[in-house]
Amino acid sequence: MLTVLFSTRNGAAFLPAVLTSYTALEPPTGGWKLVIADNGSVDRSRAIIDSFRDRLPLHCFPEPQPGKNAALNAGLTYVDGDLVVLTDDDVFPRSDWLSQLRAAADAQQNYAVFGGKILPRWEVPPPQWLVTVVLAGPTFTLTEASLTEGPTGAHNVFGPNMAVRTAIFEGGARFSTSIGPRGRNYAMGSETEFVRRLLRQGYQAWHVRDAVVEHFIRKTQMSQRWILGRAVRFGRGQYRLSLAGQPPETRSWRGVPRYLYRQLAEQAALVLKAACTFDDEALFRARWNFNYTRGQMIEAGLIHRDAASEAAILPSRGPLP
Repeated sequence: MLTVLFSTRNGAAFLPAVLTSYTALEPPTGGWKLVIADNGSVDRSRAIIDSFRDRLPLHCFPEPQPGKNAALNAGLTYVDGDLVVLTDDDVFPRSDWLSQLRAAADAQQNYAVFGGKILPRWEVPPPQWLVTVVLAGPTFTLTEASLTEGPTGAHNVFGPNMAVRTAIFEGGARFSTSIGPRGRNYAMGSETEFVRRLLRQGYQAWHVRDAVVEHFIRKTQMSQRWILGRAVRFGRGQYRLSLAGQPPETRSWRGVPRYLYRQLAEQAALVLKAACTFDDEALFRARWNFNYTRGQMIEAGLIHRDAASEAAILPSRGPLP
């Protein structure tokens, strides 16, 4: 069998419709169960989840430690079967979603990670500039339409629609709590970090074209302000991901590589230039790139301060026995 696992925090606005869509799922071969981590909700989320107990094979548990990855790691205690399917509380699966993932996992025995297709479910029709200018992957966690069935990389496996063989977690693999959703400001890319780590260990990933879900895109997420904030979080995550296995940058100031200061200055000039030409699309792209670099600088500074704090604490612990 397989287990679907996701976390929710104050998801009352989406859970009724999302869980209703789960009641229409075709049971995959071997059966399935649903595990939901309630990550400190203070709304009606738990009551809504409990109202589906007679319609879904679900188990819900509280996880007070904030952060999506902390909640997912806690949820691994409750999984059953040989496949863990991971998603989010604002994602609507197609009726054959689990059957497609099950079939792919059974057919591709040499692969340990599976990513499916993620389409948008817009709360309101998107404006044309958003469709043509905005990067759909990092902004709305949507997969590329050109992806075909077959081997893929970590950059094409996203949290709203992925599956991992349970044996991976039984071997000790966990999601990193240093990256991923945790409040409003965080470094994006936790699933990418996790899959990259597995691929470095020799595991392989497969794209399942016909395992389809729809990611709900709120009206508030279509504003330039929200999208440019997303650019900062994306930059933060990409900087942290870039450090894996790499030596620290020595030419830095307060932990921020000097090349990032140069990039930020160059991009600030491009923002000003685009503003002077009254080209709205060029201005938006320039502001996205500026915020992306700013996010990288923020993450570099945070990593530097965390390392400095750790170094200050270590001497007070005394010699090791």
